[in-house]
Amino acid sequence: MISVLISSESRYRVDREKIRQAVSSLLKGAGLVDVEVSISIVGARKIRTLNQKFRQIDTPTDVLSFPQEEGRGPDGVLRLGDIIVCYPICREEARRDNKMVWEQMDFLVEHGLRHLLGEHHD
Repeated sequence: MISVLISSESRYRVDREKIRQAVSSLLKGAGLVDVEVSISIVGARKIRTLNQKFRQIDTPTDVLSFPQEEGRGPDGVLRLGDIIVCYPICREEARRDNKMVWEQMDFLVEHGLRHLLGEHHD
């Protein structure tokens, strides 16, 4: 079973089902089952604080990923980790790239998930 936990402040409208479907599709494509991932949609102040604390970069960013390193729990579930998406930056990027906000949100969630799966930038 694939479990996608999503939290978001009420002022940020997100299509939770669309996010769950995108994450599930990517995980199934990677051959993963019995997996859990957490996604939080936050504002610029919150993501800036996290970026400063964990990356020593004092600016907001569009997405952060925090992998769990414990492997599968006693229940057999692989908890991949947490993806944090900044809604205001997502909205700005969508406008800049002439996309719908949900398209950019899917892109950022997928980007964060790929980091949790071990893919990294140069």
